[in-house]
Amino acid sequence: MTTVDGIPEDAMRRLAEMKPGQKTSLFTSDLSVNEFLLVREAGFRPLGMVLGSSIYHVGFQFGRWSKNQELEVLSNAMYHARELAMTRMEAEADVLGADGIVGVRLDIEFKEFGSDLAEFIAVGTAVKADQPGQWRNNTGKPFTSDLSGQDFWTLVQAGYAPLGMVMGSCVYHVAHQRFWQAMSNVGQNVEIPQFTEALYDARELAMSRMQAEAEALQAEGIVGVQLLSLPHRWGGHTTEFFAIGTAVKPLRADHTIAKPQLVLPLVD
Repeated sequence: MTTVDGIPEDAMRRLAEMKPGQKTSLFTSDLSVNEFLLVREAGFRPLGMVLGSSIYHVGFQFGRWSKNQELEVLSNAMYHARELAMTRMEAEADVLGADGIVGVRLDIEFKEFGSDLAEFIAVGTAVKADQPGQWRNNTGKPFTSDLSGQDFWTLVQAGYAPLGMVMGSCVYHVAHQRFWQAMSNVGQNVEIPQFTEALYDARELAMSRMQAEAEALQAEGIVGVQLLSLPHRWGGHTTEFFAIGTAVKPLRADHTIAKPQLVLPLVD
């Protein structure tokens, strides 16, 4: 049985016990010891691990095998499933009264108990700022960030704040070569334009969708961008290009950047 935004009742009870002000409240975190201490040094207190899950049936789309084309049904499915998981993770952070979520991981696990079933999982550590501020983004949600604890500390120290993780997805079918085309390439160094154009186009679609999300958050830029090629289970000629990063905004006009320091180990 679930409650608001698809959060199970058991999760609501766990979150209620971790709310600040409870006599027995304690935090949970998947941050490493160094990351935890750096997040504290940046002025944020961990409240607890938060997660969101969505088991999604990824459908099938027919297309012409000889044509480069986006498979929009699959693109929409992969994006919507991730968005459901992210939204539920943000809802758990809201219950804790968090300002944001750090160290977010967004994973996909295909399940054996159903054809084309995949679980989309978002996990991170909810945090609250020691000093009040405009840490939530312009949608009123806690910020999300997949930056490491070290990068998060550096970002805040330099006068920037994360707004949210932004992403773009494109599932693309790369056209098959005709037999005579494949045979003509045997033994030669030669570019295959239809393959180049397909992969270029698919990456551009994923990148442009990620950038559109950042613009909607009124971000100055996106840091830590990853552009991944994920084959999943669709065969060699169909793949997902997934772009993800953390949108950021300036906290002040001047940005003091911490100087790197040389550290020498005291061992032989």
